[in-house]
Amino acid sequence: MTTEKHHGTHLIDYLKAWPQFLLPHYSLCNAMHAITRIRTPFIKNPLIKWFAKQYAVNMSEAVEPNATVYEHFNAFFTRALKPDVRPVCEQVNALLSPVDGAISQLGAITQGRIIQAKGRNYSLLELIGGDQQLAKEFADGSFITLYLSPKDYHRIHMPLSGKLKHMLHVPGRLFSVSAATTRVVNRLFARNERVVTLFESASVGDFYVILVGALFVGSMETVWHGPITPPHGGFLKRWDYDSSDASVELNKAQEMGRFNMGSTVILLFKPDTVRWSEELTIDTPVTMGQKLGEVVS
Repeated sequence: MTTEKHHGTHLIDYLKAWPQFLLPHYSLCNAMHAITRIRTPFIKNPLIKWFAKQYAVNMSEAVEPNATVYEHFNAFFTRALKPDVRPVCEQVNALLSPVDGAISQLGAITQGRIIQAKGRNYSLLELIGGDQQLAKEFADGSFITLYLSPKDYHRIHMPLSGKLKHMLHVPGRLFSVSAATTRVVNRLFARNERVVTLFESASVGDFYVILVGALFVGSMETVWHGPITPPHGGFLKRWDYDSSDASVELNKAQEMGRFNMGSTVILLFKPDTVRWSEELTIDTPVTMGQKLGEVVS
């Protein structure tokens, strides 16, 4: 278990984070969901143009480079990329980045605890939705947390080939997942609403791909189910895919879902199954298809 003190946490981080405890998270996300689906040209086109300029979005990478052609802001935000702009590492045992983004944290799961930020950690058991048997199996495994900024490509791809075993929608809050918030809000990723997917792979056995929602980022979907949120809140929901008529199998680098706005993806692996690339450190930028590590043979 991590025992570091909260070094590097500044007053400004608390000032940025504390108002979020008072905000109506679901109402704000529902409002953003509606705004980003407005089709009226004189509303959606200025919004798209402002966003693309503000965040220096590289539209030359998109299949459709003309930002005003998209039917609404969300279609622009989840735009498809040209197939050649994200080369996929072809090494057979490579573990791929599922997204464009930056590394928030990576390393070992220690006695069922995962590092959130320096001096803060959270429960693996809580993150995955309370399955005690699976928590034991992953308790001393490996994890990586990947943060997607507003300018990033927001489709999520498979880090390895896998067969879907189950999916959970875990209700929760929708705090921001910015670096400042992760430094001050305890158990952030285990508190936020999330979609938890468990896959089985021939190379590493079971592994998790977890989509974590955030403030203004309450809409998540998968390719096999479609939109999962909204609606928000409610009770934990579970879908099992063990039967042949519900089977879902996806290849490495194949799209598996998307954030309608941006957030965080967490990958979890069992002990002694993967090895992270040595050059990866906190804040290292990554792109979809890039090698993050290797499967341990």
